[in-house]
Amino acid sequence: MFASPGPRLFGLPPGTDFATEMLRGLAQRLDGQPPEAWARVTVYVPTRRMQRRLREAFDSGAARMVPRIRLVSDVALDPIGADLPAPVPALRRRLELSQLVAALLAQEPGLAPRARLFDLSDSLADLMEEMQGEGVPPSAIAALGVEDMSGHWERSLRFLRILEPWFEAEGAPDGDARMRRVVERLERAWLADPPADPILVAGATGSRGATMRLMEVVARLPQGAVVLPGFDPDLPPPIWERLDSPLTGEDHPQFLYAGLLRRLGLAPGEVPSWSGAGPPCPPRARLVSLAMRPPPVTDQWLTEGPSLGDLAPACGRLTLIEAPSPRLEAEAIALRMREAIAEGRTCALVTPDRTLTRAVAATLDRWGVAPDDSAGEPLPLSPPGRLLRQVADLRGARPSGESLLSLLKHPLCHAGGDRGAHLRRTHALELQLRRKGPPQPDARTIRAFAEGQAGHDPAVAPWADWLADLLDRLRPRGDLPLAEHVADHLALAEAATTGPHEVPHPALWQEAAGREARRVCEQLVRHADAGGRLSPRDYAALFDGVLGTAEVRDRDRGHPQALIWGPLEARAQGADLVILGGMNEGVWPPAAATDPWLNRRMRGTAGLPLPERRIGQAALDYTLALGAPEAWITRAVRTDEAPTVPSRWLNRLLNLMEGLPGQGGPEAIAAMRARGRGWLARAAALSRPAACQEAAPRPSPRPPAAHRPRRISVTALDRLRRDPYSVYAETILRLPALDPLTAEPDAPLRGTVMHKALERFIGAGVPPDGPEALPRLLQTASEVFESDCAWPVMRRLWLAHLARVAPEFLRDEIGRRVRATPSLFETKGEIEVPGLGITLVAKADRIDLTPDRRAVILDYKTGQVPTEKQQKLFAKQLLLMAAMAERGAFGALGAIRVAEAAFVGLGSTPKVVPAPLQDVSLDEVWDELQVLLRAWMDPARGFSSRMIVEREAEDGPYDHLARFGEWDHTTPVTPEDMV
Repeated sequence: MFASPGPRLFGLPPGTDFATEMLRGLAQRLDGQPPEAWARVTVYVPTRRMQRRLREAFDSGAARMVPRIRLVSDVALDPIGADLPAPVPALRRRLELSQLVAALLAQEPGLAPRARLFDLSDSLADLMEEMQGEGVPPSAIAALGVEDMSGHWERSLRFLRILEPWFEAEGAPDGDARMRRVVERLERAWLADPPADPILVAGATGSRGATMRLMEVVARLPQGAVVLPGFDPDLPPPIWERLDSPLTGEDHPQFLYAGLLRRLGLAPGEVPSWSGAGPPCPPRARLVSLAMRPPPVTDQWLTEGPSLGDLAPACGRLTLIEAPSPRLEAEAIALRMREAIAEGRTCALVTPDRTLTRAVAATLDRWGVAPDDSAGEPLPLSPPGRLLRQVADLRGARPSGESLLSLLKHPLCHAGGDRGAHLRRTHALELQLRRKGPPQPDARTIRAFAEGQAGHDPAVAPWADWLADLLDRLRPRGDLPLAEHVADHLALAEAATTGPHEVPHPALWQEAAGREARRVCEQLVRHADAGGRLSPRDYAALFDGVLGTAEVRDRDRGHPQALIWGPLEARAQGADLVILGGMNEGVWPPAAATDPWLNRRMRGTAGLPLPERRIGQAALDYTLALGAPEAWITRAVRTDEAPTVPSRWLNRLLNLMEGLPGQGGPEAIAAMRARGRGWLARAAALSRPAACQEAAPRPSPRPPAAHRPRRISVTALDRLRRDPYSVYAETILRLPALDPLTAEPDAPLRGTVMHKALERFIGAGVPPDGPEALPRLLQTASEVFESDCAWPVMRRLWLAHLARVAPEFLRDEIGRRVRATPSLFETKGEIEVPGLGITLVAKADRIDLTPDRRAVILDYKTGQVPTEKQQKLFAKQLLLMAAMAERGAFGALGAIRVAEAAFVGLGSTPKVVPAPLQDVSLDEVWDELQVLLRAWMDPARGFSSRMIVEREAEDGPYDHLARFGEWDHTTPVTPEDMV
């Protein structure tokens, strides 16, 4: 196959379809050979995607025998290393490291917080993998001379010493370490007896030390060769010579290739094209090559830029999208992909930004196009992944109403049968939890709910038993071995999926996502013995990390012409149109990862790759994608939070072109942007309504008198004056505002428990001037708070607040006891307003009776207390209750004279604000009430929205129903008769 001696490197320029050209070059070299010559060839490729793509290229060509196409990682399993220990799976290694890190943290808690256990274990595992792949022992790290004044390096060494046992000769290796050992054995064996059959390494860049060593060994074989993707033949020799230091050149796309050339003793000119194919657009390839030169570059641009000639041919099929938002960027990309499908062309979106790919896929879905996404869907975001994560988070915790209902509403929950009845019961349970709580429902809550539902849902009992049993099994528990955690977790997840039915094949493990979830869980079960004992919280964090390593991909689902690739997948194949999406700094290139153990200088000294290697790999991917026959560069100029920064490579390209006016650079940029603006305009038209819809009017519904409220509370009268529409929505439309799904220790709850504590204390008859009054009051409050408030922190805060205001309350109470005796608490009253058929209702917090049998009405306020002026105008709650009492509204009291009424403030500024009974006659208050209610019974009067609000920014519970925001307070009301 190869007649010339090695070492032997070949290249394929950016923009070519690597698999197609690989096959073409192989066919050229095997032309005239017997058919079995093809079968003797072994091709090592770096990824399964490239393996599949090469096989597809062979299958679509002429009938021939197929070479052995293997993964580079398969070298680690070569029979020559049969006596070596089997490679340790990455999950098992991380579990083993987590136990060692946990033991170290237990001995020395000051080293790091326990919450960082798995982060530290993962970063140590990554570092160990790099060290084994690059052949760097721990002794090389320990020998680094570090002047550490803060003690950070000494703390780091405590963790790094954990790695030493795995670098011993008998230690079980990771995949990279085993591969390096096998490559070393192969090198010695092949030097003594070179293989006669051709061996190729195709598509690898050598980003890992073991892979680079394999490439070097294969290139030196008599019948071996390495085919480099994206090799730049336009880079001058002086530039290659400058790519000699990782500290200055590792972020260049050809840096790794330069190192391989030096090790093989080859010059760049000695790297021919594998198939003879040139770049699809040679002028663009030269332009991009010049733009990507390592710094300093300005002088090179000035001297070599004019040699590029007219830039119009280089940029004629380049489009630049600078979208005002990520949404518009995604819509423009989706439009172009849809048009490519209509043209019969393939279009590939290449980007590391998974948020952008999901947005593009969602936009394509409106036309029924599902793109072929090489990365698939992250397993944690799939239905099985979400359910498994929810169950893991609930284990060992007291679930809130929100978390419980989130689980019950999951599409896989209770999927064993009778799903409709399950959803109806879940809806009823939600209403129950919103209205009555508790904030953390348990099995007793569910069984009490079932008892209330049994009258109209006789079959609710098995459902309630299933859910109650599930909650019992979720109760908090102590630390357990990882194997027991996994078994219990999976059993709970299956029970949540099947419901009370026996199902042989739970829906949790079905479809592609279910099968992948089962594979990951089985892997965790297989290695659970290495995980030690964990708390439920630690287990949930571990499981979330394990699940995040997997993705779900259905290869038969996607459209063959609408492709979404990650940068690594894009190396294996080509498309008619390639879109480089998300071309912003932090995406292209990705932000350099922070190494918590070694800085750049230390990594360089030890022989480990610098963070810039990832940038150099991303730069190679960028040049490969930009070399396509037609290419788009897209970016959003700002996110929802802030402006973005263009990618450094895009800036370089545009700056180079701007500086070449003699070659038409500025005009070429303008044309690229003009093409982009055209597509942005089309994308914006997607969301533009065909006709402008008129804004909603300010509502003022006028229902018939017969449908107007016949029962109203004194507290609602204030709303009837300020926001009549809220009364209309609540009482006429019967749309009561829902309580929050997750109960909170809010102001209403605070008022309720404070009222109850004071009622119980005063009802006990404790003299307010006695020495035991304050302790008894606080003890009573503590008991009430304990039983009625589920938040320990808030209980203590509220009790501390009461302890501060209680002395003043008791001093005032002494005076109140002199004038009257507490008689009634939380007393309901109602009275029919004569001639209107409307019943006025109220509830008095407390009514005291004077010796001459007159009433003193008290209302406790834990919030803001209405002033006397506010009581005269709007807040007439106390005045109305006084008027009702004098007309016999409070049951056994009968008609009774009111001596006084007051608000007792228990807020941050305790105070007593009396009702202005001396300034306002109760008869006048009653007459005003009748006038008000008579006016509201007039069919010509509408229930207008937000008529007299205290603060314009204040939100009302029915503002969304009134469509407030489409109108403002200057908009006149629009009456509307209701029939």
